[in-house]
Amino acid sequence: MRLMLQLIARLLVVVALCLGAAVLWTTIDAYRSVDRATAASAERVSQALQAIYWQQLLLRSNRSREHLLPLPEWRTMETMKLISPGVCVRFEPMGPFETPLCGQSKGIGRQPPKWFAATLQTLFGSHSAIAEPISARVATAGIVSASPDPDAAIRLAWEHILDILNVALLMAVAIGLLASAAIAHALAPAQSIVAALQQMAHGRYRIALPRFRSMQLAMIGQAVSDLGGRLAQATEQRAALTRRLLEIRDDERRLLARELHDEFGQNLTAILAFANAIEVTAADGPDKDAVAQDARMISQATQRIMTCLRGTLKRLRHPPAEELGLEASLISLVESWRSQRAPTVQLDLQGDLTDVPGSIAATAYRVAQECVTNSLRHGAARKILLRIERRTGDENALVVCVEDDGGGDAAEVAQSFGFGLTGLRERVAAVGGSLSIARAKAGLSVAAKIPITVPIAA
Repeated sequence: MRLMLQLIARLLVVVALCLGAAVLWTTIDAYRSVDRATAASAERVSQALQAIYWQQLLLRSNRSREHLLPLPEWRTMETMKLISPGVCVRFEPMGPFETPLCGQSKGIGRQPPKWFAATLQTLFGSHSAIAEPISARVATAGIVSASPDPDAAIRLAWEHILDILNVALLMAVAIGLLASAAIAHALAPAQSIVAALQQMAHGRYRIALPRFRSMQLAMIGQAVSDLGGRLAQATEQRAALTRRLLEIRDDERRLLARELHDEFGQNLTAILAFANAIEVTAADGPDKDAVAQDARMISQATQRIMTCLRGTLKRLRHPPAEELGLEASLISLVESWRSQRAPTVQLDLQGDLTDVPGSIAATAYRVAQECVTNSLRHGAARKILLRIERRTGDENALVVCVEDDGGGDAAEVAQSFGFGLTGLRERVAAVGGSLSIARAKAGLSVAAKIPITVPIAA
């Protein structure tokens, strides 16, 4: 829209400049038209008086007689018809009490504003008189001098300018409207390109654009389609790579869990057994109390290490969602949080979660675990709502949403690149899902939408 407005604004500037040039040209032409009318009047009257001169000369049969003109016959209605409106003609040498013969000047044109008359006078000055000899062969025959009436000349110029300016304004408006319609029609395909780019910004890369008639727009549309295809391919490759990295990480965690269980677990069990044996055998010795105390300390340290090891093994193994199912694992997770006297954690399960595939269930479990853990660690939440919704039909997706009342800035959290949030984004993106962070009523809301690509079992 901004591009179209910019083009229309530039078009209006061009039209205004052309209109200004038209006004300037019209003003110059109107000024010159008065001079042309004056010269034409002088020429016509001089020709008419030349005919009268030769006629009188022949009738009197006296070529030596001078000053045959002016005669009363030349100031007639026929001569008046030869004089343009607003122009006055006189014969030189003038007779006594003789006044110029002027064309019609009353009611000619509109009265111009004072600034126009002053501007015209400043720019072009006064109109000069035009002199035409009656006879080129007889210099004494006299001269016809024509000069425009200043007020009538200005009124005629103003009328001429208004007439042409009205036409120019109508043409400018018509050009502006038609050109704006043409620009809007030519830029209409750009809206499709902008809409496609906006959809690409939201993750929909494979978009089919219509074929454009304009070569430039067709090239841009093809470039956008190619870019979308490459982005989609890169996204798919990144998701596949992320899935592979997650699989490798899970394999490494399983291997580490086995190693810890087999090596550390057995050795710690042996140490605990030895400590118990020392405590029993030292019951009858001279330093039985000191030895028993050392044995009990070894036992207590060993038990603490075994407890820590069990927690580590629990985190390293597969999430219980793959073994127990998503619903049961989430209920167990919430119960564990409640047993720790944490803030109130409310679980809301919507839809059938029994047939959710194992990889999707594991991802949903990890998202819920990480989001609730973040709310417990970084926020002052007193109530946390964990909602799991199974959407069927064409959408066929699993939505995990965690809301708390601990405050926080949603925009700042969304722009952060912490390991926990980055890991969540990568895990959700690996299964083709999306993660969003928004403002809740009194805190933050983190929602993950995970598509269920595996068909539902019959």
